Amino acid sequence: MLIRVEHAKGNKDRYTLLSATLLKELRTYYIEWKPKEYLFEGAKRQKYSAQSVGKIVKMASVKAGIHRKVTPHILRHSFATHLLENGTDLRYIQNLLGHSSSKTTELYTHVAVNNFRMIKNPLDL
Repeated sequence: MLIRVEHAKGNKDRYTLLSATLLKELRTYYIEWKPKEYLFEGAKRQKYSAQSVGKIVKMASVKAGIHRKVTPHILRHSFATHLLENGTDLRYIQNLLGHSSSKTTELYTHVAVNNFRMIKNPLDL
């Protein structure tokens, strides 16, 4: 249940998680659109530009009734934050995001401070 993402952010290749609930939708999409080179192809079967992806995300957020600003980067940040808050090891998150340095991934740890109250101190167990 992994997807290989080629030439992602920073022009890096990486793997990311494939949602089991999304797999059925992707299969339907694939059968209908029959992409050749890229899973999601724009006009003339070219890859989508960063600006096009941003517009698609913005339109989807409007359709979903989300009133806050939503960008691909915010989705990426939310993905990492949810993984961290659900106990995923920071090294796995680093790999999924394609970060070379763990320092970059550690920037996400400040968001999970609210969950620190739920951590049991091993001396208190």
